[in-house]
Amino acid sequence: MTFRTIHAALLVAASFCFTSAQAFDIGGAISAGSKALKAATLSDADLKELTDQACQESDKTSKIAPAGSKYDARLQKLGKQLGDKIDGQAANYKVYLTDDVNAWAMANGCIRVYSGLMDMMNDDELLGVIGHEIGHVALGHSKKAMQTAYGLSAARDMADASGNSTVKGLNSSQLGDLTEKFINAQFSQSQESASDDYSFDMLKARKLNLQGLVTAFQKLAKLDGGKSDMMSSHPSSTDRAKHIEDRIAAGK
Repeated sequence: MTFRTIHAALLVAASFCFTSAQAFDIGGAISAGSKALKAATLSDADLKELTDQACQESDKTSKIAPAGSKYDARLQKLGKQLGDKIDGQAANYKVYLTDDVNAWAMANGCIRVYSGLMDMMNDDELLGVIGHEIGHVALGHSKKAMQTAYGLSAARDMADASGNSTVKGLNSSQLGDLTEKFINAQFSQSQESASDDYSFDMLKARKLNLQGLVTAFQKLAKLDGGKSDMMSSHPSSTDRAKHIEDRIAAGK
C-alpha cells in the first residue's frame, strides 16, 4: 500500500489500493513501452541510493511524530510485533502527522504510516495494513514501483538530458517528483491480492489477530463506498475482506 497527499474524506490513498487521480498504473506504463522501461537498467546499488534519497526527501517535507510521542510509541510497539527486518533491510518506522489515510513502505526498510490511518484503526487492523505494505516490499512490488517512478519522473528527464544515468546528486525538486510518483503508484490486482495474502500469512506465523485484516478492509470500504479506487481492475475492499474471512474460516 504506498500513499500520498490525499485528503481522507476524498480518497484512501495508495499502495493499500486507494489512489489519487494522478496515480499511474505500473503495469500499464511498462506494457505501453514508455520510457519507464529504461529504469529497469538501474543497478541494485543505484536503486538503493535512489530509495534512500526518496525516503529522506519525503521525511524532510513531512511533519514527523517526535520519538516517544503517542503516535511514535504506538507504531514502534506495532513494529516490534512485525519484526525489525523488511526483506533483509532494517525496518525504520515513522509516523507522518496528517489527516490523510495512508501508509507505504520502500525496499530500503522505510515504512511510513499516517496519523489519519492510525486514528481510524485499532492495533490489530494497523498490523494487517502494515503487513500488507511489507508484503509489497518482500514480493518485489515496491522495487518495481520505484524503478517505474524513476522512469517517469523529472529525475529521469534530467538524466536523459545530461546523458548521465546516475541517481547521484538529484535535487529536492527531482526527488520530490520521484517520491510523489512512487507514493501514488497503483499496484495491479494480482499484486494487491498477493500482498493481502502475505500479510495474512505473516500475521498467522506470528500468532497475531487475523480478524484485524478483515475489519481494516471493512473500514476502508466505508470510506470508499465499497470500491478500492477508480480503477475497476482492482479488487474492492469488501471483496478483499471476504477473501481474508474465507481464509480464516478455512484455517489456511
